[in-house]
Amino acid sequence: MWYNLNINKLVTLLTPTFLRKEKFLAWLRVLHFPLIKVIDNFNFNRNENLYDLAHNGQVCHLRKVLNDRFDPSQRRIKIVDAQQYTRTWLYAIPYSQPIYLGKRYIHPIEAFADNGFDFIVLIPQPLNQEISQQQLKAFVGKYKLTGKRYKIVITND
Repeated sequence: MWYNLNINKLVTLLTPTFLRKEKFLAWLRVLHFPLIKVIDNFNFNRNENLYDLAHNGQVCHLRKVLNDRFDPSQRRIKIVDAQQYTRTWLYAIPYSQPIYLGKRYIHPIEAFADNGFDFIVLIPQPLNQEISQQQLKAFVGKYKLTGKRYKIVITND
């Protein structure tokens, strides 16, 4: 491709054959070293831009991007839908008696449909100590769809 330039090979091919001595070619390579650095920076930025274009705000892509960036080995970051449950109100016959439902029926406030969030990013506790909240918010904000609201929750996993 046009962006994959091998400057050292190009310098050798464009040098006349009677000047192709090792000292002269080494000197030309030294002169072209800044150009090699520019091409390397271009290729790095090109690969970063292609990666950004290949991922969008879909949950699967957002989870992959977050795990690639912050947890590449264990991939523990999860994204869940924030609007999971509707509220059910219970009324005791005698209002002075409390009702015990057990732990499996009680959900946190973030799990209900009217919580104001569209999705929740679950970060494990050990990983939370390694990354900053500002960096995580900037990364999620870069890839999420406009208008979507999210919350970052630290889990004990």
